Formats: sequence, structure tokens, C-alpha cells
Amino acid sequence: MLWLKLLLAGLSIGFCVLLGYLAANKYRSRQKFYEQFYHFNECYLNELGYARKPLPQFLAEHEFTGDFKKTIDAFIAGKDDKVLHSFLSDEERTECAEYFSMLGRGDALSQSGFFSARRAALEQKKADTEKEAKARGALYLKLGLLAGLAFVILII
Repeated sequence: MLWLKLLLAGLSIGFCVLLGYLAANKYRSRQKFYEQFYHFNECYLNELGYARKPLPQFLAEHEFTGDFKKTIDAFIAGKDDKVLHSFLSDEERTECAEYFSMLGRGDALSQSGFFSARRAALEQKKADTEKEAKARGALYLKLGLLAGLAFVILII
């Protein structure tokens, strides 16, 4: 009978910790998005300054993953005029839409100026999302553990 209680306690704690991990997934997705966004901006600025390859060739050479790749594909295909990721705020969606609407339009000098101006903001967003993902991830895991322990205390 004791082993059944211990098994139930372990499963309930594990389930609550898993829920905490899944709740923090929004912040990890946001962090990954801004890391790739910043990397994309840096690569594109280097490309504008030196090689100046066409945009499709540039995108073929650089590999992006996840939600950021979906965003790039949607804007390049012209199917979307806004970013639809739930982990971004309305203001961030608008900023991303403005950024990608400028991508590949105009001469290299105007694009270089536009994307250079966005560098500091993207770097700040990247740092903020890293800090927030780390803090929220740990917080949600701890809350999951505490909820699991509270559940165990209540049922056993």
C-alpha cells in the first residue's frame, strides 16, 4: 500500500512539473525567435555591406528554424502581411511586419541604414527575452513542483 502512495505522489509531482515546463514554453519560443531574428539581421547587414547577393540566394545559404523560418517564408511568399505568433505582443508583431516589409526593397544603402537602426533594438530584445525565459522557466518549474507537493499533501 505504501508503494502505491509513493507512486501516486511521484506521478502527481512529475505531472505538475511537466505542466510548469509546458507553461514556460511560450518564453523559450520567444527567446529562440529573437535570437534568430538578431542573427538574421546581422547576417543581412554583412551581406548588404559586402557580397550583395539577391535575397532568395541569401536565404538559401542561411538556415533558420522554427517560428522564425515560418515568418520569413510567409513574408517572402507574400502570403502574409503580419506576424501571427501568439508569443509576440501586438506591438512586436507590427515591428516585425515593418521589418520584413522593408526586406529586399530599395537600394543597399537605404536598406543598410534601416537594418543598422534596428540592430540595437533587436539586441536589447534578445537580451530581454533571454533573461525573461531564464527567470520564467525556473519560476514555472518551481511552481509546478510546489503544486505537485501541495497536491500530494492533500490527497495522501
